[in-house]
Amino acid sequence: MEALHLFTGVVIIIIILKLTHTILWVPWKIQRHFRNQGIVGPTYHPIVGNTAEIRRMYVEAQSKPMKTGTDDPILNHNITHRVMPFYNKWSAQYGKTFLYWFGPKPMLALADPQMIKEVLMNTSGSFKKLKYNPLAKMLFGEGLVGLEGDQWAFHRRIANQAFNMERVKSWIPEIVASTESTLNKWEETRESQDELELELHQELHSLSADIISRIAFGSSYKEGKRIFELQEKQMHLVSIALRSIYIPGFRFLPTMRNKERWRLDKETRDSIKLLILKNSEAVKKQNNLLSLLMSTTEYENGKERRLNINEVIEECKTFYFAGKETTANLLTWALILLSSHQEWQTRAREEVVRVCGVDGLPTPDKINHFKLINMILNETLRLYPPAVMMKRRTSKEVKLGDLNIPAETQLYLAMTDVHHDVNIWGDDADNFNPMRFSEPRKHLAAFFPFSLGPRVCVGQNFAMMESRIVLAMIIQQYKFMLSPRYVHAPMQLMTLQPQHGAHILLQKIC
Repeated sequence: MEALHLFTGVVIIIIILKLTHTILWVPWKIQRHFRNQGIVGPTYHPIVGNTAEIRRMYVEAQSKPMKTGTDDPILNHNITHRVMPFYNKWSAQYGKTFLYWFGPKPMLALADPQMIKEVLMNTSGSFKKLKYNPLAKMLFGEGLVGLEGDQWAFHRRIANQAFNMERVKSWIPEIVASTESTLNKWEETRESQDELELELHQELHSLSADIISRIAFGSSYKEGKRIFELQEKQMHLVSIALRSIYIPGFRFLPTMRNKERWRLDKETRDSIKLLILKNSEAVKKQNNLLSLLMSTTEYENGKERRLNINEVIEECKTFYFAGKETTANLLTWALILLSSHQEWQTRAREEVVRVCGVDGLPTPDKINHFKLINMILNETLRLYPPAVMMKRRTSKEVKLGDLNIPAETQLYLAMTDVHHDVNIWGDDADNFNPMRFSEPRKHLAAFFPFSLGPRVCVGQNFAMMESRIVLAMIIQQYKFMLSPRYVHAPMQLMTLQPQHGAHILLQKIC
């Protein structure tokens, strides 16, 4: 019995020493390491770090909008304080490079384009994706977004083939057909009214979802609707999880939220699998994404290698979520900006009419002539990027600029701050001016809405092609302006979106 008590006491002492080392000694050592290099930040709190402060600042930022009504149609695009409130506050206090804590894990905030370029363009493996919060995997799946090493390289090669520019151009008829269907639906709703008010954020999500369903499965939004609904619910649960410290093993506990996560994940996987099996014979003869993912083959040492059914499901989960969110939100912000800046809307419409005519539809040869449309979309991505930041981690001790950074330090790349930096973009950095993109950028990492380097978004060509077509077709048929009900309140959920929707008035151009 005494031996058992002694053993128990030793185990308890070891646990206490390990916890003390992890939650006190290591953070103190890291703080001292950075302080010696001139990098400071908010005070570290044992176990929780700065997460409670961060959550509180997000809640406060989202509690009041930037603007309501349309007395002044020109919106304020200085959004950093609202979508990155903790970064906005602490960078003003400690400088744009500072150290903060996500639980006991150090997070180094960076807004220097040269440092960001070094991180994102690096191919040595020194900077890696953050390890997923296990609860986020249920949304993103085990697809390209979260894979590393050889497995990522294999999936990436297949995705590159599926999303090459020629393939993307072959999907233009589906994008046009889906957009025509949506515009016809708007006309039926408008009937004989001179003016139609729509909440365009949701409308554009439905349109983007329909386009993805056609391109992924050769189906329609109706068939894929359940998958999008499930992912929408999962997104809200994941967003809650990502702002909290993950306790190892927590995902296995049968809490109410965990049980809901399990249910949503199972139903999503089952729904995608059912669509795959239902369309498996037809897709082999089609040019949609599913057929490409299922048929692409590689050979290693003379052996065939292709994605199995579970890998296809995981990639479809990623495409369904990322493809819909990115494009729908980009189009939403573009329409909000053009509603607020009528002179740019007029110039864009003149370009569309010049390229396509009054009633003509976009075609592969015409789309390359949408120069101003492309600049408008890029300026939208600068002011309102889909993700307000990117994160990486150091896999070993590295030298970045003048800084020595320990292994397993997380890096917060403050994209929105860089995109709004007056030292890069001029004193009017918070103004909407598409002509900024009429000339080459001075620095590669001054603008990186789809990331940079080897992990640049594989669907970038598709997202930009879809956005050009949809925006051009809406501009061609409608003049639009902000509704008095519009509330300007950008919010970072999983992506940057309008907290209260996008209420816009549309007038048919005769």
